[in-house]
Order: sequence, then structure tokens, then C-alpha cells
Amino acid sequence: MDVILFVKAALMGIVEGLTEFLPISSTGHLILAGSLLDFGHSAGADKAKVFDIAIQTGAIFAVVLVYWQRVKDTVTGLTSEPKAQRFALNVLIGFVPAIILGLLLGKAIKTHLFTPTVVAITFIAGGLLILLAERMALSRPAPRVQTVDDLTPMDALKVGLVQCLALVPGTSRSGASIIGGMMLGLSRKAATDYSFFLGIPTLMGAGVYSLYKERHLLSLADLPLFGTGLVFAFLSAWVCVRWLIRYVSSHNFNPFAWYRIAFGIVILVTAHFGWVTWAE
Repeated sequence: MDVILFVKAALMGIVEGLTEFLPISSTGHLILAGSLLDFGHSAGADKAKVFDIAIQTGAIFAVVLVYWQRVKDTVTGLTSEPKAQRFALNVLIGFVPAIILGLLLGKAIKTHLFTPTVVAITFIAGGLLILLAERMALSRPAPRVQTVDDLTPMDALKVGLVQCLALVPGTSRSGASIIGGMMLGLSRKAATDYSFFLGIPTLMGAGVYSLYKERHLLSLADLPLFGTGLVFAFLSAWVCVRWLIRYVSSHNFNPFAWYRIAFGIVILVTAHFGWVTWAE
């Protein structure tokens, strides 16, 4: 057993869990971590790509655990509770656009947009949009949508469409859905909660699809490695999600905006000097 490889898998899982639900793009951080750890060379380049997507499932399990009571109430109330039915419908409506556009455009986006310049621009642009959203939040009256239960199907569709921006590398799925939701009239808490719930089918679907599509690359011998990454992604995401829920109750997202801008500059510098290969 290659202990060093398993340590690298654990570290990659920690990076995934800590960055998946923050508005800073887990993809960009996994690329950087993978490059610094030489994970693609250790595990195999193609297998490493599947690993990055598959361990998202661990992060999703963390969300399910944190929101277990709400998830349980929704599932058990689907046949009889209007509140549960409305909530499940809104999650489904927000989920569908990402599936459709992902299947239609995913391959073209990976081929043409996964470049250092695009990733850096989306990081910096995303940071500027966060600053704009927070400024808008200060100048407008109370948000129209205070909780996820106040969402209308049209609100869900709009947030789902905004989430599709995350198909562009470096955008951040959680960043697009949270900040987009705030700009569409959701409170910071409602946008964050809905982003978490929307991530359950979105990321789980992406993980299952990726594993199925690339199943020829995998074998039973890969289970311990993937399981290690998944477990550590779960643990770090559980800590991160609980922290973020508390954070949004009394703080804004401006620190993440400045972090994104700085990270975009890091991408440009490291790509220019060839220190990191920002390509899929």
C-alpha cells in the first residue's frame, strides 16, 4: 500500500470539503492542491480527474447530515405535506437547468474554457460580483425572500439558471447560487441554505455520472483510495458547513471576494511562470 498516495488523497479530500460550499471554487483549489501534491502523477491523470468529482459525494453527505431533520421531513412528507412538496419541487426546478446545460455544453466548456486566463478572470469577476452584491444588500430594503420556504418556483428557476454559470471553470457553484440568489432578492441566509440543498442533487448527480462514464478507468482496487478522499471530504465539509451557517448570520461575504481576487492573481502568476498547469 502506498501510504503517501493515501495521505495525498486525504489532503485532497480536505481541500474539497473546505472549498465546495464556500464561494471560492473548489475546482480551482483542487487543481492547485493536485499540482502541489503531484496527485495526478501519483494516481494517474485520468483517474485523478474522476477522483476530484467523486469525492464531492462526501461533501454532500455532510450537508445531508447537517440538515438531516429537514431532509427527513421533506422525504417523509412528499405524499401528504404541501410544505414538503413545495420545497422538493423548488429544489428540483433549480436542479434541472444545470443538468440540461451540463449535458449539452459540458464537453465544449472543458475543451475551450479550461484555460488559466478564463479561470483567473472568473475568479476575479466573481470577487467583484460578491462586492457588488454586498453593496446592493446594504442599499436595498429587507430581502423579499427571508427563508427557503418563501421561495417561489420562479425564484428557484432563476437561482438554478444562475448556478449554471458555475459550468465555467473558476466560477464556484456555491458562489453563483448564493450571490446570484442574494442579487435576486433572497436573504443571505435563504440563499446559503438553498445553495446547500441545491448542491445535494447537483453534486451527487455529477459524481455518479462521472463514475459511470469513466468506469473503465476504475477497479475494486481503487475503492480504498476513493473512500479515503470521500471520508476526509465529508469530515472537512461537515465542519465547514456548520461554520458557514453561523458565519452568515452576522457577517458578509466580502472577505471571500478579496480572497477570490487574490487567488485570480495567483493563477495568472503561476500560469505565466509555469509553476501550475491550470488545465483539465
